[in-house]
Amino acid sequence: MLRSRTLQISIACSPQRVYDYVADPTHLPHWAPGLCLAIRPDGDHWLLTTPQGELTFRFAAPNALGVLDHFVGTPSGEIHVPMRVIANGTGSELLFTLFQQPGMSEADFTADAALVEQDLLWLKSLLESAPNPSNQYVM
Repeated sequence: MLRSRTLQISIACSPQRVYDYVADPTHLPHWAPGLCLAIRPDGDHWLLTTPQGELTFRFAAPNALGVLDHFVGTPSGEIHVPMRVIANGTGSELLFTLFQQPGMSEADFTADAALVEQDLLWLKSLLESAPNPSNQYVM
C-alpha cells in the first residue's frame, strides 16, 4: 500500500458550483498552478505543461456524485488522484487524496502536499470571491 494523505477544504459555494468549475480542465491553470501552467486538448485527454514537463491529464467521466478523480500520465505511468466534492449545508467540502508514489522521498511527498494545499486555498478564494453564482469567474 502507498502512504496517503487526504487534504480537505471547506468552500462557501454549492457543491454543483464547485464541481462545475473544477471539472472543466481549462480552469486548471487558474486554480492549480502548482500542477498546471498551461493545458490543451489532445484527443481523449489533455496535455499539461507542468513545472516537471509535459504530462497527460484526464478526469473521471462527468457524474452527479461529485467525483472529480483525475489521472495524470507521467513517464513512469498513470497516477490516479481521488478527489470529491460533497455537500456541507449550503457549502461544500473538497477532499483530495495524495499518494506517496514509489521512490518518492518524504521531502518530495511533503512538498507535494504543500503545493496541493496552496492550490486548494487558491481555489477556495477564487470561488468564494466570484461575483455571482452563474459561473462567471474573474481571473
